[in-house]
Amino acid sequence: MPEIKKSMIPVAMTIAGSDSGGGAGIQADLRTFAFHCVHGTSALTCVTAQNTLGVTRVDALSAESVAAQIQAVVGDIGVQAAKTGMLLNREIMVAVAAQVQNLNIGNLVVDPVMVSRAGVKLIDEGAIAFLRDNLIPLAAVVTPNRFEAEILSSREIVSLDDMRSAAQEIYRSGAKAVLVKGGGMAGDLRGIDVWFDGTRLDVLKTETVDTRNTHGTGCTLSAAIAANLALGKDLFTAVTLAKNYVTTALKYALDIGEGQGPVGHFFPLLRKEEVNSQ
Repeated sequence: MPEIKKSMIPVAMTIAGSDSGGGAGIQADLRTFAFHCVHGTSALTCVTAQNTLGVTRVDALSAESVAAQIQAVVGDIGVQAAKTGMLLNREIMVAVAAQVQNLNIGNLVVDPVMVSRAGVKLIDEGAIAFLRDNLIPLAAVVTPNRFEAEILSSREIVSLDDMRSAAQEIYRSGAKAVLVKGGGMAGDLRGIDVWFDGTRLDVLKTETVDTRNTHGTGCTLSAAIAANLALGKDLFTAVTLAKNYVTTALKYALDIGEGQGPVGHFFPLLRKEEVNSQ
């Protein structure tokens, strides 16, 4: 029989929750990894009963289970980049931070899922404090939305200058870089992000896509950054490529369900269907 050669493909890991509706969480992350031709692995933190209308139930996995999943993947396959999403509670955060350090997981993208884009707090104060003081310092880049950035910087954010100041303040928490996302901002600031890496303070903007179907954009962005890091891109390039990916995916967002649909992660396939239907 011919020898089957082992494929040397970049590997990324998502440490996050499951979205039963398929729009966010590990489902969005794995789709994003696949789009970038990166092998996706996962460590599940919680299971949600969720659809386009919202979340009706959340069940956490044990911290020991989360740690075991990370150990199993890194010990055998290895990862070139990883991202965190919904970690849910302090116990899981402690386990994740320990594994990141013990296994020397680099290129860590921390999406600090603490507050929804609508401003609803998703984790308690103890978990927020641990994330800020212990997990963010391990990150190559942290990607808070407006409300998360307000908590992490202890300042109100209503202007572009506020976003710049918040990015610089969060950087002092120990992350190598910060991307304050403007998706929750009003008016002309909607969709404008601010980048700070200790030296470079940039305003990043792509075209605004007018759609209600934006579920999973934060997960998708952080996963795309991780995928590009796994591919060997430098941090700033990984962020700009990820922003462009999300913008195009928003143009092909899926109008499914009765609420907020997800972005179109596999938009080349959607484009093909459009051509074939003409």
